[in-house]
Amino acid sequence: MRSRLDNNEAARAEGGVISGHTRTAADPADSVRLAKRVRDLPPSGIRAFFEAGSGKDVVSLGVGEPAFPMPEPVRKAVCESLARGETAYTSNAGMPELRGEIASYLRRGFGLDYEPGSELLVTVGSSEALDLALRSLLEPGDEVVVPSPGYVAYAPLIELAGGVAVEASGSAADGFKLTEAALGAAIGPRTRAILLNYPSNPTGAIMRAEDLMPIARLVQRHGLAVLSDEVYAELTYEGRHVSIASLPGMKERTVVVSGFSKAFAMTGWRIGYACGPRTLIAAMLKVHQYTAMCAPTTGQVAALASLRLGLEAKEAMREELARRRTFFVEGLRRIGLPCRMPEGAFYAFPSIAGTGLTSAEFARRLMEEGGVAAVPGSVFGEGGEGHIRCSYAASPEQLAEALRRMEQFLSRLREERKAETKQTERRPRGAAERAASGSAGGRPLVI
Repeated sequence: MRSRLDNNEAARAEGGVISGHTRTAADPADSVRLAKRVRDLPPSGIRAFFEAGSGKDVVSLGVGEPAFPMPEPVRKAVCESLARGETAYTSNAGMPELRGEIASYLRRGFGLDYEPGSELLVTVGSSEALDLALRSLLEPGDEVVVPSPGYVAYAPLIELAGGVAVEASGSAADGFKLTEAALGAAIGPRTRAILLNYPSNPTGAIMRAEDLMPIARLVQRHGLAVLSDEVYAELTYEGRHVSIASLPGMKERTVVVSGFSKAFAMTGWRIGYACGPRTLIAAMLKVHQYTAMCAPTTGQVAALASLRLGLEAKEAMREELARRRTFFVEGLRRIGLPCRMPEGAFYAFPSIAGTGLTSAEFARRLMEEGGVAAVPGSVFGEGGEGHIRCSYAASPEQLAEALRRMEQFLSRLREERKAETKQTERRPRGAAERAASGSAGGRPLVI
């Protein structure tokens, strides 16, 4: 599949996005013609479900945001900085002391060695880091391979940078990991880079060194760049996260992207960073200084304090998320939704294939009839169909209530399917219909 943005007319219509040039003169705003690359951009499937459920009696498992407070020492450091009036611009690349602390943190935790003055850039969240890297790398029509299922922002960011997103579909049988075979099939003459995201949003899959080695060899053979989104690196539950940049021959062709939103529960502070070859980081800085100038100063202060004062709280959060993961996944299995135990991040990706509904139908009905917001797997690409994404970063009380509501919803689905089956059995059938009854009946509800 060459692009995830090709067939999104319905999504654009639902999101209220302008989809063409033809306009009436009734509304003055209609005289503004939007760029095609923006007109063709679908609204976020995650935000659509989040907004649809807001203000209603809905337990939201849709948005990836840790339900944990900022540690008190970090809060105090931010307040003291504000009291000192530290609200001016920082260096375009970020506060030197923050860059130095990030470099030390990456060296200690993941064996990555970056020079903070030339190989590290602080950005407005990790999404800006990805945007800068793509805009610095791609020529019009260049292709970027993205794993499917994968985070919803990747394909739009690639398209906005003039590139084409090419999906390499994973499967539950492979643990939703990118395989050498899938990547090899997706690489073509226009391929410029691959984009990795492990631990994965939405599946929770991780890639160990033995999984990454064949990917690295293939990347080197084809002379590709790698964008490695490692924002969930700290949320690896078994063993230690391995970055592809730590493998032989990969640091010089890899941009490591991460941030403070997930592992440090700082989603609203919008602080991310990118590490990579100094030539590429310099190019990204050039774009960054004309768009964002610098990351928010107070957010940088919070990030610095988190690295110096908040590491203990981060570890406690990871341990609590591991407990919630076990509770929620075991609960999903108990109510009849098969689910792999995620090895990282804070998402469960249960299969809903046995319900006979598409992931979009299931998610819509679960919210409207069951009062639980989850994200349909289809918004994460073709590889996500037949699943829904549920965040277990919600509070334990919310998770328990969500499971209770989901169990009731599934019970009603079973009764609905039984009634449909009985009605079908009572309906008179012709000879041709009887002959085809083995394949024409409704799919059983295996949940």
